[in-house]
Amino acid sequence: MAIEATERNARNGGRGIPAGLLAGLIIALLSLLGIGGRYQLQGDFNAVHCLFSLFFSTNLLICYWEACLFFRRDYVEARFGYWREWHKETGRTPALEFLSTRVPLSRALSPTVWADVWATYSMIDSSYSDRGTFGFTADIGNGFITPLPTLILYSTYTLGFLPAVVAGTVGAMLFWQWVYVSSLYWVSFFVSQRQGHVTRRELYTYVFALNAVWVLVPAFGLYVSVRLILDGNYGLLGF
Repeated sequence: MAIEATERNARNGGRGIPAGLLAGLIIALLSLLGIGGRYQLQGDFNAVHCLFSLFFSTNLLICYWEACLFFRRDYVEARFGYWREWHKETGRTPALEFLSTRVPLSRALSPTVWADVWATYSMIDSSYSDRGTFGFTADIGNGFITPLPTLILYSTYTLGFLPAVVAGTVGAMLFWQWVYVSSLYWVSFFVSQRQGHVTRRELYTYVFALNAVWVLVPAFGLYVSVRLILDGNYGLLGF
């Protein structure tokens, strides 16, 4: 299989970019499109705009990963078994191993490659290898529903082409669902007693810290959206 060739390249120091670095470069490029576009038009930088440029860019990449989860769900389930056995044999963390795996540029957008994001995370939360769970459904829902409103907000936060009230209304709906669903994910994780299968470090790193981004930043986004509606302008975003 192609993914096996990728893994052999990683072990043998083959060509390619580590998966974690590649993901970071994609997010950086998407973020710079908005930040650079604003600078060209406005001649300045705005901290709030930079924050949401980064957040929206990250969400767009994750939406792609979530689409990979849906279209490669059988593969994710099979790979979960592979990574579980690999972890037993090596004692190492599958997520870190995947992030260090070298991905050839020709396969930078391969759904099969990025499906391993979920196969390795399933070692922390097995719901992503079980299509009947809340976590699986919530994430594929985010992957297919939020790209369009994310792009709309990203564009109008940069260019201001929509009336501020409209942008605020779209933002309030989008940010609220992120706060609500991400909070429910934490609830489902603990109600299902999955915390008993991970170390404290894994719990705080992968469950609390990573998911907190999708609660805290959208909570601030709610505030921004309300201000856009009440103020009727983009003053909070610097224009």
